[in-house]
Amino acid sequence: MPLGARSVQCPLEEAQEEAREGQGLEGAQPSPQAGPATLESESHAHSSSSHGDEAAGDARASLQDALHRKNLQLVAFLLLKYRAKELTTKAEMLELVAQDHQDPFPVTFSQASKDLQLVFGMDVTEVDPSGHSYVLVPTLGLTWDGVNEEQRLPKTGLLALFLGVVLLWGGRVPEEEAWQLLSAGKVYPGREHLVYGQPREFITGVWVQYLEYRQVPDSDPARFDLLWGPRAHAEASKVQVQQFLLRLLSRPRATWARASGLLFFPTPWKWVFVSSGTSSCCSFS
Repeated sequence: MPLGARSVQCPLEEAQEEAREGQGLEGAQPSPQAGPATLESESHAHSSSSHGDEAAGDARASLQDALHRKNLQLVAFLLLKYRAKELTTKAEMLELVAQDHQDPFPVTFSQASKDLQLVFGMDVTEVDPSGHSYVLVPTLGLTWDGVNEEQRLPKTGLLALFLGVVLLWGGRVPEEEAWQLLSAGKVYPGREHLVYGQPREFITGVWVQYLEYRQVPDSDPARFDLLWGPRAHAEASKVQVQQFLLRLLSRPRATWARASGLLFFPTPWKWVFVSSGTSSCCSFS
């Protein structure tokens, strides 16, 4: 008998023998249909189990996708409110993010708050507990957000990240080392970023009061180090900046701007969300 046939038949014969013993039929000969019937039954059970696992997996994936989209909607809504300089009420958020038994609002609100802080550098702050009103403010006590008519998205998160990297290197970091770390979040010098624009322009121009851009003595070609500037020392706490950096780096793949899963394309009338290769549109009046 071929080895393959024996390896299948032996367990089957043992199972049949155990079944006969359990029914007090020891020594009886199995009917010709016993083998095929048992195999067919086992195959049907295995098939049903496989279909059940697939259905459960599809349901979990569908739920995660729905939760992710609701989170994106809430993040975009709060950013639009920030640009309009308007308060946001809990009732408005509940109306936007339809609540059901599978998606408690606190879960979506908590995730959106984390993304707003770590990606955009904005804290969701409750200003009227009785009316449950909220507003976005720049994180870590910083007063710069980078928002203007051309730049619609806050960039305080990038500034906080650079300040954290400087602390990580003991107060002075070589520019190339800072870019090496930021490359994990798909942030590169000289390359347009969907959220942050041209990040190197902030170092060399916009952030001169927050980050000192100091040339390394006798370096040829010229190399530069980054240090905290006077405005950073006046506004930010080193402990809080370190905690911000740790929270960011503890996330999977250090997802700055959720570059691998969450991107925003602002247009005059709507936000388009691109997530895991799919896109969806959401507009607000």
